[in-house]
Amino acid sequence: MFVLFEDAGKFLAGRVLSEADASTQVELDSGKRVKVKNANLLLKFDKPAPADLLRQAQALGATIELELAWEFAPEDEFGFADLAREYFSANPTLEQQAAMLFCLFDAPHYFRRAGKGRFRKATADILQLALAAIEKKKAVAQQIADWTQALSTGDCPPAIREQLFKILFKPDKNAPEYKAVVEASRATHKAPLDLLQQAGAIDSPYQFHWKRFLFENFPKGTDFPALQAPPILDELPLANVQAFSIDDSATTEIDDALSVQGLGSGIVVLGIHIAAPGLAVLPGSAIDLAGRARLSTVYMPGYKVTMLPDAVVQSYTLQEGKDCPAVSLYVTLDEATLAIQSSVTKLERVPIAVNLRHDQLDAIVTPEWLENPAFEHANTPLPARIERSQLSFLFRLAKQLKAQREVVRGKPENFNRPDYNFKLVGNDGAEPKGDEQVQISVRQRGAPLDLIVAEAMILANSSWGQWMAELGVPGIYRSQASLAPGVKVRMGTKALPHAGIGVPSYAWSSSPLRRYTDLVNQWQIIACAKHGRTAALAAPFKPRDTELFAIISAFDATYAAYNGYQQGMERFWTLKYLHQQGITELVVSVFKEIPGGVLVRADDLPLVLPVMGVPGLPRGARLRIRLGTVDEIALDVSGTLLERLDSEAGADAAQAQEPEGEDDDAPVGPIALAMDLSEPEVATGTATTP
Repeated sequence: MFVLFEDAGKFLAGRVLSEADASTQVELDSGKRVKVKNANLLLKFDKPAPADLLRQAQALGATIELELAWEFAPEDEFGFADLAREYFSANPTLEQQAAMLFCLFDAPHYFRRAGKGRFRKATADILQLALAAIEKKKAVAQQIADWTQALSTGDCPPAIREQLFKILFKPDKNAPEYKAVVEASRATHKAPLDLLQQAGAIDSPYQFHWKRFLFENFPKGTDFPALQAPPILDELPLANVQAFSIDDSATTEIDDALSVQGLGSGIVVLGIHIAAPGLAVLPGSAIDLAGRARLSTVYMPGYKVTMLPDAVVQSYTLQEGKDCPAVSLYVTLDEATLAIQSSVTKLERVPIAVNLRHDQLDAIVTPEWLENPAFEHANTPLPARIERSQLSFLFRLAKQLKAQREVVRGKPENFNRPDYNFKLVGNDGAEPKGDEQVQISVRQRGAPLDLIVAEAMILANSSWGQWMAELGVPGIYRSQASLAPGVKVRMGTKALPHAGIGVPSYAWSSSPLRRYTDLVNQWQIIACAKHGRTAALAAPFKPRDTELFAIISAFDATYAAYNGYQQGMERFWTLKYLHQQGITELVVSVFKEIPGGVLVRADDLPLVLPVMGVPGLPRGARLRIRLGTVDEIALDVSGTLLERLDSEAGADAAQAQEPEGEDDDAPVGPIALAMDLSEPEVATGTATTP
């Protein structure tokens, strides 16, 4: 005797070996013996053989018309044999009964299972919905097949082009567009990005990087809602100073300015004046929410996405010729020794005499010009409203402040590599298209004007950080426990030392128009200036305020993404520059060994790339290399060694001068967009950050 039974959703048949009250021992055609509960036995028969029955029943079941079977089925619960009698004949054969069983089991949209071999037909409404879903599924499957075929033959369907970045970076793995790309990738044995690129989904490498950045960081676009800058209602006194700012020509968010009083009197007062949007923009206001959503201005060659609307920025920026509201730190110094005697913070209106532009003045404001009153350039177009003696004093002070910090750091800061300025010809601040002519110029790190601004901002940020801590007012601080390898800069609410800068505490406060952390700290500083010892009660953020921790967490991630994109775009335009200038060879210096080769840095361009097949070259070795193929999508290029340009002794000397560890993790190729890249602690207005 043979039996047909169900086991875990499968129908099996075999020969009965023994029977008991509750179960039956069955031997399958494979020889395997199984114990089957009698409740799971659906048919008993003597012939045909089990394999023949299964084969014949499955073939017959495929011919059953489900619509007709559904019409014949009773409204109440029924067994498969009952419907076989209605559909085939009053005495259905064994094969017909098994065929009906298989058919019913495989059509849950027509018949709901009600037990072993028992069913109930679906209502008409549910059936129509189920059939519509099945048809939709078939249509989607066909659409996936069509898209897969198109991609495999080098044609990108519009629907996939529209979903390009979602498919690549935040995929919905159930979406038909994603499934089509996966299937085509498997069929063609190509990586999805290569497949889509070859299918024409990516029109422009630049637009690929830009739209990917927008997709990940500005999914709703970069436009602001309609916002109006609120006026500053405080009655602010007018400062008796003539202040000046130092920025790049492209800078519109002028956050900081300086003033000098008392030269020649023995006591000099340095004024550090910071734009004061915090006097008008209040926490929780519409403008605050817009700034908090972005957290920082995004910089890239030739373009930027501002943290705040331009109209708002222009209401508070330190514009030449205006009396601008500011939070001012006045530091009193001994003119001879430059020793700090006292400091005070004021809320006031500051006359801005001139906005100096360092890219126009760097060639004039040189160390020799600042330190030697008798030295004159052939042309000295220094604005009349700023005195040479003031810049000379500030440069002398900046050098001393830097030297004092270096004593705390335990080693000097190194500015032996240049900064690079990027200019897109004819761009004029509009969103780039990606085919502009790019110009790259060199600007040595630590130029006098840079140093003046940097040291003044470090002084302000560290002074205000200490002041808030003394008054018990929390702020957002940057700290670094030591300069040991792997010890990173962290953000927190406690005034901890910053070993990298060499100060006891450091609270970003000098760029409230460009960084949200600075705006938050400005609110706290304003409370300190207004309320003194009771500032902790009046400040917007109280000790252990969870909002501060939320801001820090969001800022860290967002700022890293913005900096990563800036670094990636600088690399993109550098690669574009190689193509535009027809550069096929470079002189480079080795700075890190990697498996199978070395990483090198171009001597005259902001470019790091691998040279493979030359392991063992020392750090500092100078090479001439031939460039390989440039991939503007992956931001990738590699080099091949042509010749070594120095002796081993020369390499040893260069290695001694090269700061160990600096830029060891500089981005190379595809990783450039994803790395957590650090920014100098003090932005000084380079051309890459307009």
